Amino acid sequence: MTTRDRLAELSAAGVSVWLDDLSRERLRSGTLAALIRDRSVVGVTTNPTIFATALSQGDAYDPQVRELASAGADVDAAIRAVTVADVQEACDLFRGTWENSGGVDGRVSLEVDPTLAHDSDATVDDAIDLWRSVDRPNLLVKIPATEQGIPAIVRVLAEGVSVNVTLIFSVERYERVAEAYLDGLTLAERNGHDLRGIASVASFFVSRVDGEIDRRLDALDTDDARALRGRAAVANSRLAYAAFDAVTASERWERLRARGATPQRPLWASIGVKNPDYPDTLYVSELVVAGTVSTMPEKTLQAFADHGDTTGDRVTGYADDARAVFDGPEAVGIDLTEVFLALESDGVAAFEKSWLELQDTVRQQLAAAQH
Repeated sequence: MTTRDRLAELSAAGVSVWLDDLSRERLRSGTLAALIRDRSVVGVTTNPTIFATALSQGDAYDPQVRELASAGADVDAAIRAVTVADVQEACDLFRGTWENSGGVDGRVSLEVDPTLAHDSDATVDDAIDLWRSVDRPNLLVKIPATEQGIPAIVRVLAEGVSVNVTLIFSVERYERVAEAYLDGLTLAERNGHDLRGIASVASFFVSRVDGEIDRRLDALDTDDARALRGRAAVANSRLAYAAFDAVTASERWERLRARGATPQRPLWASIGVKNPDYPDTLYVSELVVAGTVSTMPEKTLQAFADHGDTTGDRVTGYADDARAVFDGPEAVGIDLTEVFLALESDGVAAFEKSWLELQDTVRQQLAAAQH
């Protein structure tokens, strides 16, 4: 009996499978190369939490930390050196994928300092410095879609830098991100950049939406509220995809596409299921649509490989149904604007906390290396 390759089926449906994890041990042990070879993985995303975990476990970073300590590097310089080195190695590993896909996949993401999320100028400076430091064409610099992040995204794209826009929770914010992409491409062309060399994804966070709305539904403690649990995140994502469809159908986009621009693909992020009552592949199977990215922690990736289902396009044409579902929480008294603001604030705070933990870990390692 032939064993089904469920991740290959997902890829064949037009969904790019990216791994939401990176570490030096994963690079050096060959486990990432194996995922590329055997699990249809065609890209990687990282965030401060991922690096904080990687640096705190094992000894893979010890030789570089000792070198940095001997050179007198401070904490921030050491973090930059360590994370850039990992991302460069991952970019090189994915170089063939990047070339074979025409620059669509084979991408590796590295985030700007999350403590700069509310400072446009500093975000721009950090993003451009990351782009130059990594010096790989298949890098995506991650910038959060905060109020201050939106203008930074425009300015960074205008410099020819490819961007992964992260921490998007609402359709309204996604629409602003999409507009920022078009603005950035327009300025990039004026600045003499080849639009074919600029890529972007819009990372729309999924599971956290259910987590926050479910919590508020539970607090209402009514049958009507309980009936709405676990449905908002998928509906919200489907509405975001409908907004993406509208952008790519616009005359403005068509003009940019004719000049070589590529679409800012929707990326489904935060798709690890946190509620054990829900299927562990829920946010993969229910968001299958060609031309998108599904970035998975390894646990979700392996779960989908074992028992996930690709049953055709689960997104296109679902906007009306999604709107009806998504109106449900508001009908029982939940303020969705407040939900999305809370999710963004919590997301930024979580990455800032991880960044501080990363700084503490590196500070301790530098100190230990000097003794």
